[in-house]
Amino acid sequence: MKVSSSVSKALQVIVFICFIQLLPLFSEPLYSPTWGFRISPPAGYTYTGGDGKSRFSFSFEPRAPAYLDIRVYEPKTFSSVEALGADIRRRISSSGDMSTFMYHGRQALLMELNFSLNGTAQSGWGLCIELGDQGSATHPLLAALAYGDASLQELSNFHLSALDSIAPAAGDKFLPGPISEYAYPEQAPKETKLTGLSVSARLSPDAALASKATVDREFAVLSSYGQDSLWKEAWIRFYQMIYRDSFDRLSDVAFAVERSVSQQIDEKPLSKAQRDRLFAEQALAWIQGFTYERDLLGSDFVDLISAATEGRGDCDSRAMLWAIILRHNNIPSAIMVSREYSHAMGLVLVEGSGARFTTGSGEAEKIWVVAETTAQVPLGLIGRSVADPAKWIPVLFE
Repeated sequence: MKVSSSVSKALQVIVFICFIQLLPLFSEPLYSPTWGFRISPPAGYTYTGGDGKSRFSFSFEPRAPAYLDIRVYEPKTFSSVEALGADIRRRISSSGDMSTFMYHGRQALLMELNFSLNGTAQSGWGLCIELGDQGSATHPLLAALAYGDASLQELSNFHLSALDSIAPAAGDKFLPGPISEYAYPEQAPKETKLTGLSVSARLSPDAALASKATVDREFAVLSSYGQDSLWKEAWIRFYQMIYRDSFDRLSDVAFAVERSVSQQIDEKPLSKAQRDRLFAEQALAWIQGFTYERDLLGSDFVDLISAATEGRGDCDSRAMLWAIILRHNNIPSAIMVSREYSHAMGLVLVEGSGARFTTGSGEAEKIWVVAETTAQVPLGLIGRSVADPAKWIPVLFE
């Protein structure tokens, strides 16, 4: 995301601004209290049928002829995900490869879909995966089919994005999705130096590649909306998908950052509230020292693994990295983005002075301190020219 010249100039004169803005949240995932899974398909997928318990159907029309069908089967209905996949392929007369893999201790299967529906060739992907807690003797099985008009190759990113948003259980909502896990299986981590710090973090060798693949796919999905009426929902989901994919990958980075600054914090007699504020400030100072960089040839978003290890990134990648580091240290965080200002900032729930931004109302109200990540200024200080709360969209991650 580009920082406009007006924003850059405004940051030379910093002022306190109080943000008070109440905006609805978009891209809420579908959650099944019966089976415990959740899914967040791209903006515009509309629920069109099912029983609301074990069968769910979504359509992307009238934007494009794309569909998403979900079915949950009771334990022992099928002996395995392979048996379920074979049954689906037989019933819809589909061709294509099938491949099994493990998703955090659960059996899963990814299948290519090629079949005909009402005389029109369809293509897409199917995912069969075990639900429930890991280690259970028997599991319900979820089958999700994402497909559409085979002549529209650009729909493939929507299909894969929808399937990758599936979290089979509550504990999976901040782990990379099934499609990302299939493409980049977990590997033994290696020590990786963090730029600007005297510590290293243990990261999978393919972590940056995996993160970038998700960013590029989700950016392709986001780019399809343009001036569509759902652009806000699409934008929010873009960041939420990246957050989910990166959160666990960055767990040791967050620990390393905490380890790097803990000595300074622990030497002082601080309350938890004071410690949280100081940690947020010091993590922010580290990220503010990154090199400003955009990915102009791709998604215009530097993946968060590269941002942390190479010390580079745009405003939104820095804000998200900061938010993830804080959340791993049990400090509630979020980001806010602005199309009008072409900018993004971090949000954190800490005490003390600074510009603030309010989300929710009543018991759900939260008053966040704002963080500028691309200029070396204190937490809570921002430029006057980016101070209109109506031009900012909050992106919450939980």
